Amino acid sequence: MSILKTIDRESQDKLYVQMYSIIKDKIESNEWPDNIQIPTEDELCAAYDVSKATVRMAISELVRSGYLKKQQGRGTFVTRRPTDLGMAMKTRLTEEMFGEGVKVKKEVLVRGLREPSDEVRTFLRPTDRESGIYYILCKRLADNEPAYLEESFVPLAGFPGIEQEDVCARPFYDLIQEKGINKICKVIQTIEATELSRETAGLLHAREAAPALLLHRLLIGSDGRRLAYTRLTGIGRKYKIQTEFERLR
Repeated sequence: MSILKTIDRESQDKLYVQMYSIIKDKIESNEWPDNIQIPTEDELCAAYDVSKATVRMAISELVRSGYLKKQQGRGTFVTRRPTDLGMAMKTRLTEEMFGEGVKVKKEVLVRGLREPSDEVRTFLRPTDRESGIYYILCKRLADNEPAYLEESFVPLAGFPGIEQEDVCARPFYDLIQEKGINKICKVIQTIEATELSRETAGLLHAREAAPALLLHRLLIGSDGRRLAYTRLTGIGRKYKIQTEFERLR
């Protein structure tokens, strides 16, 4: 395997970011084709004169991005690349629902391990080997009035340590993208009209059976694994849902 590019120590980019780009370029140019084993950490360290920590950070990000996969006892291999998706969905949906000038607040009502319902199992398809489903129920308020409930179901196998995360500090999508084992490469979203159950109506300070909007969102990783399922139930407030698409280059 030839190693041509070098680390630019005058660059403002961190070393692990440069290593990430170097390896990614080799994969995307097909210099390192699918299923081939990449050089060992020691070989990469020697070739680029960087530390093992730098190489490991770059490889970890490439694994999360779906470019590499680790096989215990064998090494690290090039895997299916996410460049064949064609279109990428940007999902800042929950942050763009109220427009400017609206004070938005998020409150956590319930969080913890939960046995998934049949509906949730249909979306996530958990296996018996997985360590459980972590459940988060949040209420979003707009100008101090309840606007919608957001339920999130996350397999712990894909996001160890979610119990310690502040889920109100950033959008849920960003949290999965930055801290999960895999990056999000695909989002499947379904929107339907529904009626509020008694429990949901009580949390939203609305009447039972009132019309509502129900949004299902399934987040899928680069390896096809289902990373999380979220369910948003909104009532008759003035807001919009905006979805943006862009072509992958």
